[in-house]
Amino acid sequence: MADPCSERPKVWAMEPFRVAQSPPTAYYIPDFISEEEEQYLWQQVYNAPKPKWTQLSGRRLQNWGGLPHPKGMVAEKLPPWLQCYVDRVSSLGVFGGKAANHVLVNEYQPGQGIMPHEDGPLYYPTVTTINLGSHTLLDFYHPVTGEAPPESQEVSLKRINQNHAAALQLILHVQSQWSPKFPLLNESQFCSILPFFIP
Repeated sequence: MADPCSERPKVWAMEPFRVAQSPPTAYYIPDFISEEEEQYLWQQVYNAPKPKWTQLSGRRLQNWGGLPHPKGMVAEKLPPWLQCYVDRVSSLGVFGGKAANHVLVNEYQPGQGIMPHEDGPLYYPTVTTINLGSHTLLDFYHPVTGEAPPESQEVSLKRINQNHAAALQLILHVQSQWSPKFPLLNESQFCSILPFFIP
């Protein structure tokens, strides 16, 4: 299949895509990629060499762009099939004027997911996800600290329901207050492509 990403990327105004009743910097853009692009990305993910896959609890993972390290990342060039979509996400300006340089691809089988977690300082403060193959639920929890949350943060759970694939979700500056669990439910095999900027 030819790469459908060669078309000029769309320009997005972010505010209309803010998710109500969620962390204040959560955005959801349906149809961020076309169905043709979704099929193309799906094909490329599964054409990757077997050694690119790492089996984890509740998912499989591919790591592209280098090996993250607290002192900096040993960068590797992203493959062309990912670079175009990384550029499209970066064009939204969500990485503080920098371009994403690292991508994680997670595969979940039906019903799989990961527990609430924080992604850690290398991935702070922005998480972006392009979803393929299934609708998903992304839940946010206040971290368990043993202290009662302030009155302004009494709601302990926020949920983003991605009602179809080929969507982009952006979670900006929330990791200090919220821990995501992702995905809670998926009815079919599902992949998430997560572009990041790592210094």
